[in-house]
Amino acid sequence: MSSRPKWLRVRAPTARETAGMKAVRSVLSRYRLTTVCQGARCPNAVECWGNRTATFMLLGKICTRCCRFCAVPTGNPEGKVDWDEPERLAEACKELGLNYVVLTSVDRDDLADGGAALFAASINAVKAQCPGSKVEALIPDFSGNESSIRKVIEAGPDVIGHNLETVRRLTPAMRDPRAGYDLSLQVLSQCKRIAKSSFIKSSLMLGLGETRTEIITALHDLRVSGVDAVTLGQYLQPTEKNVPVNRYLTPQEFEELAADARGLGFRLVISGPLVRSSYHAERLFEER
Repeated sequence: MSSRPKWLRVRAPTARETAGMKAVRSVLSRYRLTTVCQGARCPNAVECWGNRTATFMLLGKICTRCCRFCAVPTGNPEGKVDWDEPERLAEACKELGLNYVVLTSVDRDDLADGGAALFAASINAVKAQCPGSKVEALIPDFSGNESSIRKVIEAGPDVIGHNLETVRRLTPAMRDPRAGYDLSLQVLSQCKRIAKSSFIKSSLMLGLGETRTEIITALHDLRVSGVDAVTLGQYLQPTEKNVPVNRYLTPQEFEELAADARGLGFRLVISGPLVRSSYHAERLFEER
């Protein structure tokens, strides 16, 4: 694959952003917290950290699954859970003065509830320490366990997200065998059914070899499953061990796909080369 096109080049950080990044890094280190910015090597870390925002990744740094597009280390956490993490997280959010907090996690198939109890405890802790803040829960599939999904939803997140990631045809080759296209749609449907008034969100990575028809089909499937908001972004190979980029979509293609998504009835669409599921997450709630 050729080098990245110019529209994917990340600008150098400003002095303000550099200072903000240092402040966030200091807080994360002091409270022993992990962010998606670090674990997934997100290209927007400079912008988000510079503005003192971050997507926190719960339940450790080791994921029990191995998806070909993801740089998060995979392994067996052996059932270990840091039950002090929710309180440290809440204290860090309070210190950073966050108004919008995104919480996600690694997959924890080694736990009976997939980590739902700690996820729920983290939502409760943030809401208690930062009563004015909105909380978005970007959840794993919890193997489709409704009890686990319900446990997180009952903690009261303002937005509930679960990523479909890619189109149906590419799912078996790109995602861990324990994940699945239909399983993700099932989880999203469960979220909408359990939390009827909540805002449901999902995301697709593009540039893995999917066709435009397949993208539109996936978007239709998401709408039928009750998804209100969708983000569309360019897949970027995080390490040489991950699956390579098949092609780079142009900004115009992202604009066209955004129009297609809006035509399907999504209430909010954020689409662009550097868009990620948690990028400008607060806009989804503000524009709601």
